[in-house]
Amino acid sequence: MEIRQTSLAGVLVITPRRFGDERGFFSESWSRRAFAQAGLEFDFVQDNESLSVDVGTLRGLHYQAPPNAQAKLVRVVRGAILDIAVDVRRGSPDFGKWVSVELSAENGRQILIPRGFLHGFVTLQPDTHVLYKADNYYAPESDGAVAWNDPDLAIDWQIGNVTLSDKDARAPRMADWESPFTYGEST
Repeated sequence: MEIRQTSLAGVLVITPRRFGDERGFFSESWSRRAFAQAGLEFDFVQDNESLSVDVGTLRGLHYQAPPNAQAKLVRVVRGAILDIAVDVRRGSPDFGKWVSVELSAENGRQILIPRGFLHGFVTLQPDTHVLYKADNYYAPESDGAVAWNDPDLAIDWQIGNVTLSDKDARAPRMADWESPFTYGEST
């Protein structure tokens, strides 16, 4: 697998090898052993999936607060997304900075988002199917969101009209929100 560091420390783009022939391809999308050999120790405990029918479906920017914080390994099995990670660890030199990566069924890329980051994505193709692993169980009492279109973040979502959930439409701006994450602390 190929591992590429993004501009935000700890946010990685991982591209598993594909072995193809006239039938299609085979790929090992995750291996505890391969990750450990690369120095990535994660104990994924939950798999999640979403299907977004329309282009412009935006999910995010979400987080799980400590003690239920989650690292995520995100991939697309049909369609394409623009995936966003935002560093919200108080005291981080990258606090408030974001990175975007296009993930698609075609390119096979995955993004590893550590704890302490907001996560969101917008669909670029219809009927987009996203799978992701989490290293902690979902806890509704720790669930939160920050406004996807916060002008202080100035995220370039690369798409005009979006479809949002009510929760995401009501999410607070960064200026009206206190991050539960601290740089350097294990969450």
